[in-house]
Amino acid sequence: MQAMRDLLRTSLGKSLEALSPLDRLATAWPVVAGHATAERTSIESLEDGVVTILVPDLAWRNQLENIVGQLRGDLSRISRVPVTDILFLLPAGAEPPRPRAKPVRRKPA
Repeated sequence: MQAMRDLLRTSLGKSLEALSPLDRLATAWPVVAGHATAERTSIESLEDGVVTILVPDLAWRNQLENIVGQLRGDLSRISRVPVTDILFLLPAGAEPPRPRAKPVRRKPA
C-alpha cells in the first residue's frame, strides 16, 4: 500500500510542473496534509522558501507545528518546490492574547 502512495505522489509531482510554485504547493497540500486538514487550512504565500499556511485556530497551529518537519519534506518533494520552512498563521484578530506583565507591588517602607 505504501508503494502505491509513493507512486501516486511521484506522478502528482510530475503533473504539477506546468503550474506556478504557489499553485504547485496548493495542489500538493491536500495530499501532504490529508483531506480533513486541507479543508481547514490554506497555503497563503511562498517567500524565499518559506510557506505560510493559514490555520483556523491555535489548536490546529500547535498540532501542525508538531509535524512540521514531515510536512515540509513531503510538501517539497511532491510539489518540487524548495521549502525551507513552514509558518502557520492564525486569521487576523485570532492571535492569542499576550500575557500581561504582573504589576509590581511595593511593600510599605
